[in-house]
Amino acid sequence: MVVGIAGGSGSGKTTVVKKIIGLFPKQDVILLSQDNYYKDISHLPEKSRKETNFDHPDSIEFSLLEEQIIKLLQGQNIIQPSYSYLTCARSEGKVIEPKKVIVVEGILLFTDSALRKLFDVKIFVDAEADERLIRLIKRDTIERGRDAAEVLNRYEKTVRPMHEQFIEPSKKYADIIIPQGGHNQVAIKVLASMIKNKLTE
Repeated sequence: MVVGIAGGSGSGKTTVVKKIIGLFPKQDVILLSQDNYYKDISHLPEKSRKETNFDHPDSIEFSLLEEQIIKLLQGQNIIQPSYSYLTCARSEGKVIEPKKVIVVEGILLFTDSALRKLFDVKIFVDAEADERLIRLIKRDTIERGRDAAEVLNRYEKTVRPMHEQFIEPSKKYADIIIPQGGHNQVAIKVLASMIKNKLTE
């Protein structure tokens, strides 16, 4: 079973993913993050790397993600890549073995039609714009080495317009929309129950 979880940057996807994964035995669930499939641009000058639009579908190698999901569904191991936001380089990551539930998360998952077809369940995590911005500032300053001014500038130039152009419209493909992100305990419980029922079938 493949579960796709999308939503805007800072919407609370990671919280939802962690809570869902935590409901199942470790041996039954694996997580694939869209962030590991960004194209390697480490060869570009630093200025060009900083100006890269990571919120545009063209920045992601969807074909590799699709190929690896299919391999897992066929019972094959994959080597999931690892991506560094500091160097913008992609490297060989860890070996992942097939399991009963494959959870895939990322902001742009539902913008790719071939990828959408692989999901048994499509979930969109929704949150207000100001709430997403606050989370973005906290995350990017701590995890991605950016200062607050840089985060705000990036939000203004790429995050907000890309959300409006690509991410928000992709919500129409979702089977389930979770408002309030990871704070919506009821929605998460309903979702977990649905996944368990499908697995039983």
